Amino acid sequence: MEKKRILLLSEGFGAGHTQAAYALSSHLRKLSPNIQTKVLELGSFLNPKVAPLILNAYKRTVTNQPKLVGYMYRQQYKKPLNRLTTLALHKVFYTHTRSVVRQLHPDAIVCTHPIPSAVISRLKRLGTKVPLCNVLTDYDAHGTWISPEVNLYLVSSDEVKSKLMQRGVSVEKIKVTGIPVHPNFWEHPVHDEIRSRFNLKKMPTVLVMGGGWGMLSDKVVHQLLARWHEDIQIIFCLGRNDKIRISMEQDPLFQQENIHIIGYTTEIDKLMEVSDLLITKPGGMTCSEGLAKGIPMLFHNPIPGQEEENVHYFTARGLGERITSLDVVVKWMNKLLHHYPEVLQKRKRHLAEIAKVHPMESAQSIMNLLQDMRPVSSESTRL
Repeated sequence: MEKKRILLLSEGFGAGHTQAAYALSSHLRKLSPNIQTKVLELGSFLNPKVAPLILNAYKRTVTNQPKLVGYMYRQQYKKPLNRLTTLALHKVFYTHTRSVVRQLHPDAIVCTHPIPSAVISRLKRLGTKVPLCNVLTDYDAHGTWISPEVNLYLVSSDEVKSKLMQRGVSVEKIKVTGIPVHPNFWEHPVHDEIRSRFNLKKMPTVLVMGGGWGMLSDKVVHQLLARWHEDIQIIFCLGRNDKIRISMEQDPLFQQENIHIIGYTTEIDKLMEVSDLLITKPGGMTCSEGLAKGIPMLFHNPIPGQEEENVHYFTARGLGERITSLDVVVKWMNKLLHHYPEVLQKRKRHLAEIAKVHPMESAQSIMNLLQDMRPVSSESTRL
């Protein structure tokens, strides 16, 4: 049987978009041996010198001016990318992206970020016949994801589906699949082996995460958590923020038993598995990974816009709580200390509910898209 080629395009604005692409890639290859996948962060691939500058500028804006990010998000909320932005993307990406598509000759293109989706949509308007699928990586539907050229939208929830329909997207084009997370998050390895791997004890455990960029850096919250070290194990996972990691490692407050400080790791699934509470920035991917693991979550300083929508979705369903004050943290630490069996039992019930969800629904939907669309001939990608 001829192998099908699927090109997955993302961007590096936060780690979640690319993680979703790799998760989907893993599911697709697990679903069928006749699938070949290629994951690219389009901007970094085509412009390796310029892309890091843009990403660093975005990161500084998110860190120092989150209200500006929220304002920009709301201003464009119901709008597709404007003509000026589309033209700029055309100038920067069009020729090179067309060459990539012609060279790889994919049977379908999947985008986990709206920028590559806009680029491919323009290519389709100019003659490319490859099916295009958008995987929305938050619990909201921003207007920049929407284009008439998109053949299929894979979304996190019924609420996001409704928002797309209100913007004129046909219901036949929308599939509620959940956000794809890596297969490891659906597995439950032996806890003793994980604890041995990370030198952890069998005791109530809190995992503190700031995403791949390590943006969770609230000293007040960190210091409060450290006070509980005698009875509760604390794991600070600081991503690529080496400055904060080194500062904490040198601080006597965090040089105590049952406090663990680590940098970037690809084993978050294992740390979530043996933890009892997750304190995190509410990125769509991290929230979805926590959902798959059944771990209760506390959400810290959401970025205005999509992260606030993520918080709203999870808190409305009793799957997490926003840290509105330090009292929220204290309440949960007391739960772990005095009502630990109840916390474990609630997580067990949640995992039983989650087990009803098919983790490869996104991958199966893309396979169905391949079957429904006509084969892409070698002439179809020539412009």
